[in-house]
Amino acid sequence: MTQAPDFHLNGLLDTGCALFLDFDGTLVELAPEPDAIVIPPELVPMLAALRERLGGAVAVVSGRAVSALDTFLHPLDMPAAGVHGSERRAADGHLVLLPTPSLDTVERAAAKLLRDQPALAVEPKRGALALHYRRAPHLEALCRQTMEEAVAASPGVSLLHGKMVFEAKSSQANKGLAIASFMEEPPFAGRRPVFLGDDTTDEPGFSVVQNLGGAGIKVGQGPTLANHRVAGPGVLRAAFLDWIAAYPV
Repeated sequence: MTQAPDFHLNGLLDTGCALFLDFDGTLVELAPEPDAIVIPPELVPMLAALRERLGGAVAVVSGRAVSALDTFLHPLDMPAAGVHGSERRAADGHLVLLPTPSLDTVERAAAKLLRDQPALAVEPKRGALALHYRRAPHLEALCRQTMEEAVAASPGVSLLHGKMVFEAKSSQANKGLAIASFMEEPPFAGRRPVFLGDDTTDEPGFSVVQNLGGAGIKVGQGPTLANHRVAGPGVLRAAFLDWIAAYPV
């Protein structure tokens, strides 16, 4: 279903929830390149207010590295899962790093493709590599073939296809597993999980929270497992601000 612009969070969010938030395409609008996103001025104060309202049970669950999230959300120091759960910072600040497979074959293949097709963008991360083709959508098939072949030759590596991106990452990490780990720890344990995301990479998260009796909220269009939908990041931020204003601490 497609939700109207007057989307609100009443009935989906309450002070007993644990809130998990994707970043790109969910909290902020997508950009042609990863570093070109614009942080809305209301975003950091909004997240700080949500964290206070929910007793600290708010985490960002992203494909970006935790260090990159910290840069964008400074001065907040949020619980966060980065690189699809390959790294995860708990609420107590403890950082858990999953073992990462070798990406040498993927890196060589992506570097060669970038030399031949400079409109593409390669984003290296700890234990992952993303190949963005937002500036060259006509190269989707070539990007897919290149990454599929490289991943097939890389044990322990799986391939994600997101919005104008192919990403090679550890087969042992996904956003659903990261959320499940958060839900075993304070202050998330015992709460009803709510996860918001916009991309195919968020589908494991929707599955986990809904299996735990919570709510998945898809941001934007496209097929999804999520049982709710909101039109886009701007509508979502407005709904959060309305919810904060309606239920002052």
